[in-house]
Amino acid sequence: MYRSRIAVPVLLGLTALLAAHAASSARPAMPARVRVAVSIENYAFQPDPITVSLGTTVVWTNRDEVTHTVVSADKLFASPALETNRSFEFTFSKAGTFPYFCSLHPEMKGKVIVK
Repeated sequence: MYRSRIAVPVLLGLTALLAAHAASSARPAMPARVRVAVSIENYAFQPDPITVSLGTTVVWTNRDEVTHTVVSADKLFASPALETNRSFEFTFSKAGTFPYFCSLHPEMKGKVIVK
């Protein structure tokens, strides 16, 4: 009987200590992923240029009635042919300036600046 009166407080103390340690060593919450929209309308990328932070996902959505693509000049990313209301996304993992264009309409150009 003497042992059980000591064991319960000791177990409760150990449980509290373990819970405190787990809380203090838990990973910090990951920030929400940032997404930035670019619309393809009237044979243009809008807005252009765009400046985003490292880790941002850019989502291009075709709002034209004709098919378009999104292709980076340095071949870092390339979308398939995007029909009306279809989207393509790319997450930028390095800083720099990334010009892009529509391979079906090369006069359509845009730029993403990643800081």
